[in-house]
Amino acid sequence: MSAFVDEAQVHIKAGNGGAGSVSFRREAHVPKGGPDGGDGGDGGDVWLVADHNVSSLLAFKDYPHRAAGNGTHGMGKGRHGARGSDTIVPVPEGTVVRDLEGRVVADLVHSGDRYLAGRGGQGGKGNARFLSNRRRAPSFAEQGEVGEERYLNLELKLMADVALVGFPNAGKSTLISVISAAKPKIANYPFTTLEPNLGVVRFQEHEFVVADIPGLIEGASEGRGLGHRFLRHVERARVLLVLCDLSAETVDGHPPALQQEILLRELGAYRPELLDRPRLVVGSKSDVAAPDVEWDGPRISAATRGNVDWLVGELATFVATARAEQPVAESYAVHRPAPEGVAVERDVDGAWIVRGRPARRAVAVNDLTNAEALAYVQDRLHKLGVNKALQRAGARSGEVVRIGDFEFEYEPDD
Repeated sequence: MSAFVDEAQVHIKAGNGGAGSVSFRREAHVPKGGPDGGDGGDGGDVWLVADHNVSSLLAFKDYPHRAAGNGTHGMGKGRHGARGSDTIVPVPEGTVVRDLEGRVVADLVHSGDRYLAGRGGQGGKGNARFLSNRRRAPSFAEQGEVGEERYLNLELKLMADVALVGFPNAGKSTLISVISAAKPKIANYPFTTLEPNLGVVRFQEHEFVVADIPGLIEGASEGRGLGHRFLRHVERARVLLVLCDLSAETVDGHPPALQQEILLRELGAYRPELLDRPRLVVGSKSDVAAPDVEWDGPRISAATRGNVDWLVGELATFVATARAEQPVAESYAVHRPAPEGVAVERDVDGAWIVRGRPARRAVAVNDLTNAEALAYVQDRLHKLGVNKALQRAGARSGEVVRIGDFEFEYEPDD
């Protein structure tokens, strides 16, 4: 099983709210005690949090479910239920979160960045909350609200200072194993590297991270050879190091100059702005290059460490300059405030749909078979402006109205 996973799907289930309690005081010498049912506790939230100690999305491969705790129920004597525990889900820095429609809802770049993936349901009110001059002994309480449940797609884009770009078998893995402590698989055949490798390079007072990106081939920008999965790891790199194989033993046997042309073309086709990124182009495998190979640029040999110290010094300078000039990548998260108010619209079958959390919650958490609870819900919907909204929308007597899972026939106010 691979130790590196850069795509995953997670199922989020926030906690349900606890139910309110129906209770009345029962004390000596108090024959008609009032209601004292406590409220249910709110359900816990689910948070996605970037953590620098997490390096891949492997944790979601076999166990994609993440759930928060439920709120506990209220009890008599005014005792409120406890809030459900939140669930913190650590993800790697650089994780992009998308909904099932493909929209980006969060981009967690830095350690500590967080996104509210699932909001817990509110706890139900106990019957003590419904005491009024007209309702002296309320015999109902609210149920807890159901917590949010959704699927999200996670996509990791590596955070590295330098990205190694080259054809398969161009010597990228050998180079990163020489300049850092990374130990990628190295062999004399194409596509040895099937997953990115990260290595920390220390040179004098400099320290930077290098990513060994699996080899690109012609057509990678169109998805050939899993091109999109590999190319996205280049997006956040500050500096690009393009390796052109001088031994002409690449997959298609392209000469070094043509390799450079193809690689830059694929980068530009995927993200045009990548061509504006600082880059260093060198010829690799100089120790086995043919004497008459055409190459005017610098040459290195990771196997013999030829010119490697010079290369590391150049990369350190490039990285230091890029860090000073490039702004720090910003995180992004869609904040989802609880919607307020109500709205009315026609459904495809001609029924009227009432949108809005307050109205949906009013009918979802109350027992509509209880006459007192039903009267309370009707009064609550009236105060929320549902009746007026239906009148303005043109609803007629006898037409179907839906609020969440609740359905009834509309009758206008007298």
